[in-house]
Amino acid sequence: MVAPPPEHWPFLYPLGETLPEGPVIVWADQAHRAFESHQTANTRLVTTQASYVMTEWEATLTAHGNACLVATVQRASVVRHAEEILRRRGVFARARVEVADESAGTPADREPETAEARDRVAAPLDILAAAFREADPAARLRRSIEALGHGRTPPVLVATASVCQEVNDLEGAARDLDEAIGLAPSWAAPRFERGKVWLRLDNMEEAAAAFRAATERLPAFGGAWGNLGATLGELDRPDQALAAFERLLALDPDSPQAANNVGVVTRELGRLPESEAAFRRVIELEPNLAFGHYNLGHTLFLQGRYHAAAGAYAKGQARDPDRNPVQASRLALCRLAIGDAPGALAELQRATSAMPREYRRQLLADTSAILWALVTHKPDMTGWQMVHDWVNAELSKLV
Repeated sequence: MVAPPPEHWPFLYPLGETLPEGPVIVWADQAHRAFESHQTANTRLVTTQASYVMTEWEATLTAHGNACLVATVQRASVVRHAEEILRRRGVFARARVEVADESAGTPADREPETAEARDRVAAPLDILAAAFREADPAARLRRSIEALGHGRTPPVLVATASVCQEVNDLEGAARDLDEAIGLAPSWAAPRFERGKVWLRLDNMEEAAAAFRAATERLPAFGGAWGNLGATLGELDRPDQALAAFERLLALDPDSPQAANNVGVVTRELGRLPESEAAFRRVIELEPNLAFGHYNLGHTLFLQGRYHAAAGAYAKGQARDPDRNPVQASRLALCRLAIGDAPGALAELQRATSAMPREYRRQLLADTSAILWALVTHKPDMTGWQMVHDWVNAELSKLV
């Protein structure tokens, strides 16, 4: 059977049509059209994201038990809008993905419109599909409101709420999402989008509740687990945050961000060997990610493995075009711990020389506090007084 037009997928609920009994193959040509959107990453409607859309399809196919989706995509569009497909992350690691030889060409972008198609009155789904291809959020909002005029259905309400968030109309977004939740209480998308609005309103309790509700309705969608974990972290519930991040990592084991989150939370919980293992996995997945090395360095530092920590921080600095001054100060303290006080002082002076006054004062104060803790832990450390005196002298100038 032929799937609904892919450009309509973000605006359908339920996404999968009722499938007939027995073996079913659902065919979708040019499925990349489902993911084409000009919204930015932070505001992008969840139902236009490839990982979400295909997780909904996966749930539909799994519930049937004897069905599969076969789809083609245009490579150039996927690279721009849904790179996770080519990286085979999350749901796409569970799917079979084949990349055709470039010389074979790509499917035609769209069949030429007929006069009949041009003259017909656009349906709400066509209006929304066009809206999310608009470069201007104001134009996208006008088209979304036009679609609402054809009926306040859950998908249209969710789409319009997303555009309201883009233009900072959080009250309108909340109103539309609450209406969508009332109409479609079992759908994950409005819960997820409602969580985003609660985050914008700095209400972490309600945001966590919304993201948890999304995970309950679509458990295989990693994005909901990731947002839930981050929100629980903000609420200072590290055990619950870790459980959410571990669910995300189970769904997307090749995600450096998921592994990094596990590393951060296990470090906060004092489970340093687990934290170290997580950060080593981050580095394995993304060797050139500076903060993978920085985070490993911090965990090694807390274990008292100063030589190894210095090496990790140095690798991070080599990959960091900005040479993050906070991380540079920690590298300086590692150098001090391994007996290189002149190197530590030179690193601190370099890192703090061009910083804004208040930022420099805060960094030097934090460095002083860590230095005292290091002296307490390692009382035989040499050369620390020289570094301490310089830090204190600089702080006295910034009072």
